[in-house]
Amino acid sequence: MSDTTEVSTLLLIISGAFVLLMTPGVAFFYGGLVKAKSVVSMMMLSLGSMGLIGLMWVLVGYSMAFGTPLIPGWLGNPFSDFGLQSFLGISADGTLNPDMEGLAFAGFQGAFAILAIALVSGGIADRAKFGGWMLFIAIFAIVVYFPVAYWVFNLSDGWGPLMGVNDFAGGTAIHINAGAAALALALVLGRRIGFAKGAHKPHNVPLVLMGAALLWFGWFGFNVGSAAAVDGTAALAFINTIAAPAAGIVGWIVIEKLKDGKPTSVGAASGAIAGLVAVTPGCNILTPMWSLVLGLVAGALCALAVELKFRLGFDDSLDVVGIHLIGGLLGTLYIGIFGQGIGVIDTGSWAQLGVQAIASVAVLIYSFVMAYAIGWVVEKTIGFRVRNEDEIAGVDLAMHGEEGYALQA
Repeated sequence: MSDTTEVSTLLLIISGAFVLLMTPGVAFFYGGLVKAKSVVSMMMLSLGSMGLIGLMWVLVGYSMAFGTPLIPGWLGNPFSDFGLQSFLGISADGTLNPDMEGLAFAGFQGAFAILAIALVSGGIADRAKFGGWMLFIAIFAIVVYFPVAYWVFNLSDGWGPLMGVNDFAGGTAIHINAGAAALALALVLGRRIGFAKGAHKPHNVPLVLMGAALLWFGWFGFNVGSAAAVDGTAALAFINTIAAPAAGIVGWIVIEKLKDGKPTSVGAASGAIAGLVAVTPGCNILTPMWSLVLGLVAGALCALAVELKFRLGFDDSLDVVGIHLIGGLLGTLYIGIFGQGIGVIDTGSWAQLGVQAIASVAVLIYSFVMAYAIGWVVEKTIGFRVRNEDEIAGVDLAMHGEEGYALQA
């Protein structure tokens, strides 16, 4: 194995660890935004994703996303590499000779799967049953995430429903996918009791800021690791992962100041996440200047978009739609205009923008429809929403028998 291969594999291993850290970051970020009596339940939705999706990824998820085609261009055979057996290199005497590259890549992409599904939970905060969530994500992973990952990240087939899209690190597969699913579940579960603007405030702002910091830190693995090599593309992704969220903070807090009179720390954290979401699909092909512009626009646009839930009446509790769906759509389409060498500005052609739009709409519709159907079935069978009295009291004790802040006299 060459030194170059070893260095690139090390990048994947380190980046995979960074991405895995993002899911606890989501738990902190979301946990701080909910009621004090729901923080354990909220964080458990992320931990549940780490456990169940991690297990499923090793068994069948990797095979469905990257294995031998079951339906060429659409889906891998879930049993083509059951338990990642092909990477173990078991010799005749039973000793192991693991495939370093293959296992590193499988682990890196497994962290993506865990994070993408954990993000969905923000749409159903303060009112979801843990058992209903676990059943939902098990089915959602099989029916939605693993196939969409095959469409976006598996380039071995050379064709498929999203052929030609530039989605470097998951604007469609991660953020549009999660945002559309969160919207669907918000509609299935309905609005929280007392839903109104200003009625539900973050119970722990420092927890939110810590979660945002972990997410930004982990995002370097998300974007840089997607290069799968220590090269100029990885370096460009690195600087763009600084530029866009920095500008996103500025864009969001300017809108807050103009609209509400005061910039907030939660707004600044949300602006950083908006910038990160937007730059994810194009961090390999946008110049730092265009990334700064994208971050500013994403921060401002998402700050306005989070108000849609009050105008349209859907309770996307923690703004997965306003940040991840809107930010993902913006970032994916932005490539078709400003992407170096492929966008309208450079080529004069609208073709790439059309490809980006088709991919965005396809994933949005597919994820929304399937998530709504799965969520509806879960609600009608084992139940997805907690009882009203448990929601009012806080779901931590009802679901987990624990309190986030059990003060002793």
